Amino acid sequence: MLEVPLDYTHPHGQKIKVKVDRLPATAPKNQQQGPILLNPGGPGDSGLWMPAYIAGQIPADVAAQYDWIGFDPRGTNNSDPHVVCDAHYFDAERPDYQVGHGTEQAWLEKSAKYTADCAARWSGILPHMTTVDSARDLDSIRRSLGVSKISFYGGSWGTSLGSTYGQLFPSHVRRMVLDSIVGPTISWYDHNILQDKEHQRRFQAFAEWTAKADGTYHLGTDADTVIKNYGKVEDALRATPAPAAPAPGAIGPAEFEDVFYSGGYNFLRWPRMATVLSAYLVKNDTRPLTIAYNRYAAPGADDAAFPNYNAVQCMENQWPRDWEFWKKDQAEVNAVAPFYTYNNMWYNAACMFWPHQGGAGRLPITGKGLPPVLLFNATEDAATPYEGAVAMHKALPGSKLVVQNGGSFHEILFHGNACLDDTFVAYLRDGSLPSGNGFISKTCAPEADPAPAYLDPPPAASTPKATNSGTGTAANDPEAVHGRS
Repeated sequence: MLEVPLDYTHPHGQKIKVKVDRLPATAPKNQQQGPILLNPGGPGDSGLWMPAYIAGQIPADVAAQYDWIGFDPRGTNNSDPHVVCDAHYFDAERPDYQVGHGTEQAWLEKSAKYTADCAARWSGILPHMTTVDSARDLDSIRRSLGVSKISFYGGSWGTSLGSTYGQLFPSHVRRMVLDSIVGPTISWYDHNILQDKEHQRRFQAFAEWTAKADGTYHLGTDADTVIKNYGKVEDALRATPAPAAPAPGAIGPAEFEDVFYSGGYNFLRWPRMATVLSAYLVKNDTRPLTIAYNRYAAPGADDAAFPNYNAVQCMENQWPRDWEFWKKDQAEVNAVAPFYTYNNMWYNAACMFWPHQGGAGRLPITGKGLPPVLLFNATEDAATPYEGAVAMHKALPGSKLVVQNGGSFHEILFHGNACLDDTFVAYLRDGSLPSGNGFISKTCAPEADPAPAYLDPPPAASTPKATNSGTGTAANDPEAVHGRS
């Protein structure tokens, strides 16, 4: 547990603690390259699993050269305090996400109450849970390790964290890798709209893949029919929710949507998702849905990183505060991206009420004084759309951009793609960078779509639970995803 200032403008004032772990370097001292700090995104997700996992994904001689450092961001998980606003916020069955089913007022009240609970319990820490605060915590970790420079790997929101750290402390950066990138200037509200449109494209891709496998799933031979069948299941769950056990509660339309949006993060989930629809419609069998819900979407013991998520998003930009604006604006987005828009809207609705108003935006990123930063992004990433990587590359003049053309994983390293992983390893080994001189320094091919398979439920299913509303971090699960943004 590392003690850090709550407010870095008052470094001798109140202290909080950040949980840190280290997998030490084992190479001879003269071959060691110092610590590399790791963050999976969220905002707010735990990084304690990352040292052992990432070190295990790369050649042992390179892994041995680094101290691998994971941490839980301030206010989250095993850090102290662990901010909990409403331990039951994600409990099933939640109100229907879709506007027009009479649940708008319930969601507005739920979001406003969540914000009030956060403010009542944690008014002292909430203003100090921004990306800048966490970046300063990174430097506290650096100082505690007694080194002048650190390396950094971050995915999703971790790219915002890493670039912010680089802006604040460029002289302390040795190497930096940003994977699946949040654009440095876009507002969080507008970023969510980009997500909505990209998730629509990924859902369309899932429907097209499923239609090609009609012999396996019997959901239709064209994407439109598959999507209609998806709607039939959601309508049926509005009338009669499905069992959620071993998770508490029941699976209604909101929980059902959470199972399916996660396929936009990791397409290896598609066979299980198609099985859910097929089992329900063809066999009247809800067991695959229950298994998928427990794997992908069932909440943990409390609201996990959600207070941190809101503190970061709501305070770093100005958000519209008027529900009538949201209703009109989001309806226009929903008209072109109905799969995810209202799910995403209600997930972020606390920002309508958040007690601490957003400032002028996130810290401007210029890259001044930084060594070359290695950037990775897939063109079809739904959570951090490709536009963000383009914007970050332009903001960091010395950076090198590696693009997976046609890829869709969110956080594209460590999925067995040698073109991507070998580029990462070469950079860590000796600072080698892709040699391409164009705007894109290197292009890698996407992974193949998964083979269709009907996943029969086992006689007695034992299913790992996600840690927070569909963002499970089971590092050894090929279907796992990390982070919402």
